Amino acid sequence: MIRRAVLIVLGLIWLGPTYLLLVNAARPAESYDPSRAWAPAGDFALLDNVARAVEGADLGGSLASTALYAVVSPLLGVLIGALAGYTIVVLRLRHGFWWFLLIFGGTVFPSQMLLVPLFVSYSDAGLYDTRLGLIIVYTAINVPLGAFVLRNFYQGVAFSIFEAARMDGASTWRIFWRIYLPMSASALTAVFILEFTFIWNDLVFGLTLSQTADVRPVMTAIAGLMTDVYAGIPVPVGLAAGLVVSLPTVVLFLATQRLFARGLSLGSVQ
Repeated sequence: MIRRAVLIVLGLIWLGPTYLLLVNAARPAESYDPSRAWAPAGDFALLDNVARAVEGADLGGSLASTALYAVVSPLLGVLIGALAGYTIVVLRLRHGFWWFLLIFGGTVFPSQMLLVPLFVSYSDAGLYDTRLGLIIVYTAINVPLGAFVLRNFYQGVAFSIFEAARMDGASTWRIFWRIYLPMSASALTAVFILEFTFIWNDLVFGLTLSQTADVRPVMTAIAGLMTDVYAGIPVPVGLAAGLVVSLPTVVLFLATQRLFARGLSLGSVQ
């Protein structure tokens, strides 16, 4: 009983911020009072707040751009990561472990260290404030995780499968595309979901490498929705925007949680 009571209390504490978000996002914008933040609102104004946020932050273009980044970059990232894992493990690349360390080693450094070099190089190369530039940087960031998970997965696959396919006359690329890639679908899906969530929620790179409404990610656009103290935007409007924008990642995770857990277990360290 004591353990259950402690878990219930901890659960309520953990859900406290979510409750505040839901209650205040649905509150009429002009009636927001910080001292009554915990009290439920009398009127339901969530849709009005969302409409005001979409208009004030021009979220339409940002949402379209973010959907593009969050789909294309993870697809490229998992594909390149799978190719790296396949080359290192199955094709037995010489000094493969050191090549893997080279790919994965970039994740050791904090992303903040990359911002200034990226900004300067993107400005010089004409990639600043372009969708192509953001797709490139998001893909590069996602490759190490894909390489890590798929390398571990392919280490658990019998090498005799590759040998049998080669004896049947299949090319190296055909073996990867027709055998190893479908075989690792669950692991690929798990990595894709993680990378989709990261890109959808990214603020730092979008804030550094973009500025126009049609290019910047949606979290960068929402960051522009300051509170009424700074920009005349009421707090409920900003909360409503954050709530609606967060729904795609929540829905995706809930819809694929079993496949996600299975994929991560398949790609765990052997």
